[in-house]
Amino acid sequence: MTDTTGNTQDTGAPPAPGSRPRKSSWKYIGPGIVVAATGVGAGDLVATLIAGSNFGYTLLWAAIVGCLVKISLAEAAGRWHLATGRTLFDGWASLGRWTTYFFGVYVVVWGFVYGAAAMSSSALPLQALFPGVMDLEWWGIACALVGLVFVWFNQYAVFEKVMTVLVGVMFVVTVYLAVRVVPNLGDAFAGLLPVLPDEKDSILNTLGLIGGVGGTITLAAYGYWVNAKGWTNTGWMKVMRLDNRVAYLTTGVFVIAMLVVGAELLHSANIALAGGDRGLVQLGDILEEEYGTATATFFLIGFFATSFTSLIGVWHGVSLMFTDFVTRGRKRAAPSRGEEIASGAREKSWPFRAYLLWLTFPPMILLFAGQPFRLVIVYGVLGAAFMPFLALTLIRLLNSDRTPRDWRNGILSNVMLALAGLLFLILCVKQIWDQPWSEFF
Repeated sequence: MTDTTGNTQDTGAPPAPGSRPRKSSWKYIGPGIVVAATGVGAGDLVATLIAGSNFGYTLLWAAIVGCLVKISLAEAAGRWHLATGRTLFDGWASLGRWTTYFFGVYVVVWGFVYGAAAMSSSALPLQALFPGVMDLEWWGIACALVGLVFVWFNQYAVFEKVMTVLVGVMFVVTVYLAVRVVPNLGDAFAGLLPVLPDEKDSILNTLGLIGGVGGTITLAAYGYWVNAKGWTNTGWMKVMRLDNRVAYLTTGVFVIAMLVVGAELLHSANIALAGGDRGLVQLGDILEEEYGTATATFFLIGFFATSFTSLIGVWHGVSLMFTDFVTRGRKRAAPSRGEEIASGAREKSWPFRAYLLWLTFPPMILLFAGQPFRLVIVYGVLGAAFMPFLALTLIRLLNSDRTPRDWRNGILSNVMLALAGLLFLILCVKQIWDQPWSEFF
C-alpha cells in the first residue's frame, strides 16, 4: 500500500511495485535472511569446523574476509536489479550468447546433481534423530517432496517468513554451541590477525575458506529475491544495502560460531572430523559424549534447519532464475521485468514449476544409483566456474553504460569485485586441476 507521495506506509504489507520506503529501516529486511540461510549449507559448516579443528583460531580472519567478499557480490547483484530495472540474466545476455550457453548447461547439470545432494543433506539429521524409521534415501525423498509442495503453493512472502524462522533456529543452535564449548577469547582475538598456518598448501586452504562459505549461485539469486520482495527501483537501494549487510553479518555469526566449536571441541582434543555432510552427524555423536543427549539433539535440529533452508532456498531462488532464462528468449527485455517478478507471476509460471520438478524427481535416481562419475566431474567444473563468472560479469555490467552513471561501481566496489574474481578464478583452476581427468575418458 502506498500513500499519495509514493512512499510505503508502515502497514506490514508487501510494498507495491514502484513504491519507495520512507527511510531505510530494519523492518524491511528479508531477502538478506533468505540468501544467508540458503548460502550456508551443511557442507559449509563442515568446512568451517574442519578449519577450526585443523588450525584452531588461526583462520578466523579468513572467514570474516570471506563474508566481506560475499557482501560485495550480493550488493552488486542487487544494485544491478534496482538501478536498471532489469534482471541479472538480462545483463548476462547483453554480454553475448556465450553467457546463455554457459548458464543453460550449468543450471541443468547443477540442478540435477545438487538436488540429490540437498536431499541427502536434509535426510542425514532426520535419520540420526529418528533412527530405524526409514532409510536415508526415503528421508531424502520425503524432504524433497515437502520442499516441492511448500515452494509450489506458496509465494515469496510466506517463503521468507518460514526461512526467517529456520534461520532463527540455526542462529540459536550455533551460538549456543559456541558458548557451550567455552571459547578462548584471547586466542579468538589473535585469530583476527591475517596469519597463514605453518603447513603445506596453507594458502590454498585459506583461499578455500574465504571463498567457500556462503558462496553459491544464491548470490546471483539475491537480486531476484529483492524484486520478489517488491523492491524494484533505486528508492530501495539503501534498504537493500542494509539488508545485504544483515545477510552476511548473520553468515559471519554462523561461520565464527562453528569455527569456535571446531577449535575448542575438536582441535584441542585432536579429533579428526570426516569431510562432507556426514561430518556433522559425527559431531553430533561427539557432542552427545561430551554434553549429553539434549545438546546432541538440539544440534541435529539445527543441522536439519541448515540443510532444509538450503534445499527450499534453491528450489525457490534458482527456479526464479531459470524462469528468467526461459522467458527472456520469448520477450523483449524491458525495464518492467523487475516489477513482473515482484508481482509473483513467475512463481506460478510453467518454467518455474518445471525447474522445481527437475530439482525434485530426476535427482531421486542418484540417491539409489550413486552419482555417475563423469556427471560429477562436469558438475564440479561448472560449479567452480560459476563464481568467477558471476564476479567478472558484474564488473563488466556495472562499469558500462548498461548501468545508469549514478549507480556504477566506485573504486571500492571495483576492488572488492576484482579480488572476488581473482579469488574464485584461482579456486576454479585448482578444482579443475584436481579433477581425475585420466579416468574421465
